[in-house]
Amino acid sequence: MHEHLDVLSRSGLIEPVPSTAGPRWRLTPEAIVRFGRLLVDTGPRNEPVRARSDHEPREETSPAVLPAAILRVVDQLAYRHDGSFSRETVAAYVAESYALLAEQAHITRHLPSLTSRFAQQRLEALATTTGLVLRGTPEVLFVCVQNAGRSQMAAALLRSLAGGAVHVRTAGSSPASSIDPDVVDALDEIGVPVAAEFPKPLTDEVVQAADVVITMGCGDACPIYPGRRYLDWPVEDPVGLGVEGVRAVRDDIAGRVTALVEELGVLSR
Repeated sequence: MHEHLDVLSRSGLIEPVPSTAGPRWRLTPEAIVRFGRLLVDTGPRNEPVRARSDHEPREETSPAVLPAAILRVVDQLAYRHDGSFSRETVAAYVAESYALLAEQAHITRHLPSLTSRFAQQRLEALATTTGLVLRGTPEVLFVCVQNAGRSQMAAALLRSLAGGAVHVRTAGSSPASSIDPDVVDALDEIGVPVAAEFPKPLTDEVVQAADVVITMGCGDACPIYPGRRYLDWPVEDPVGLGVEGVRAVRDDIAGRVTALVEELGVLSR
């Protein structure tokens, strides 16, 4: 019994409770969150989830007809996730991720690396949703229309402020091909990096993996799941506002992000 308790404690699933009556244990907050998700989430596990970038039936790209570079991505991610997901599941996620990014790509030479990053992020979210990974940090998802301005600024500012104390993802209901250069410049002015990020379509598993979902101007495109907290920030779209306008949007989002960090209490642990 003591050996089992020790394993659970070292895994971050239980923690000791002071007691004069002898050793007592309780579930950690992280374990409660994850086990709670397993109770409220329904639906098939380890299956590819249709993206929510539109609501029409779509023809998926079969793994059998993927380019050689994308097949190598399948090999790499299947090896990385061996023991968690089958090769067929990984291949399906890579194929769908490739198809979704190819729809919005103006320059295709970066598609293999972007597909690898996008599919990896989706598989990580799926692992969180299914309880295969128990994170000790809250997960925040920012969603806007193009995932090229507001959501990217919010994510970059939150990462800069909270560091590893919060896990952050972004998505767009109708993603652009690249991040707005004015947004990159406005964040660079205050020393916040974002140039390495890229717009990504909104998919179900990233919503299911989030503790807090924050939308900005994307209407009802984001699916609703029990157990998540949903917020809508009425932030102006920075597209076409010019340098000063983008700075104002940046500062507006920065204030909201600071309030969010204080509310989450992640820096007071």
